[in-house]
Amino acid sequence: MAHTTTPAGPTGLRPATAGDADAVARIWREGWADAHLGHVPDALAAARTPASFRERALERAADTTVAVRGDDVVGFVMVAEDEVDQLYVDRAARGGDVGGALLRRAEQDVRAAGHPRAWLAVATGNAPGRRFYARQGWVDEGRFAHRAPVPGGTVEVDCHRFTSPDR
Repeated sequence: MAHTTTPAGPTGLRPATAGDADAVARIWREGWADAHLGHVPDALAAARTPASFRERALERAADTTVAVRGDDVVGFVMVAEDEVDQLYVDRAARGGDVGGALLRRAEQDVRAAGHPRAWLAVATGNAPGRRFYARQGWVDEGRFAHRAPVPGGTVEVDCHRFTSPDR
């Protein structure tokens, strides 16, 4: 297991299991609200229910890496092909390097799968998220219409496309 040191102590990274779904869903739901409410269409906010986060956390366990401190999940990242699809850190663990460690792991996973670089979408109104990725060396390639999945289809969200740096 890889380790990074944060102000709150060592954080390990490991593959997620179905048993992590409740913790991942909680972190995802809280982080999604912090980053997206007021910045995405109402139809997307309405689709993001507590049950939807848990269901998606279970469905995506195989492509999820979690950050842990002791037995506690403090963050996670999901990778889908060359996309860093979701990255969230527990509110209490923000400000250290948990997010950076998860992002670097996602970059490694994307490259190990044969893709030259990773990309991700950040809602245009999520200024803290955009600043985080820029600090990590990711390149903002500009705005685009991202199609976020919802039951029965997608919702178009104004986002910025970021790409990983050459490392």
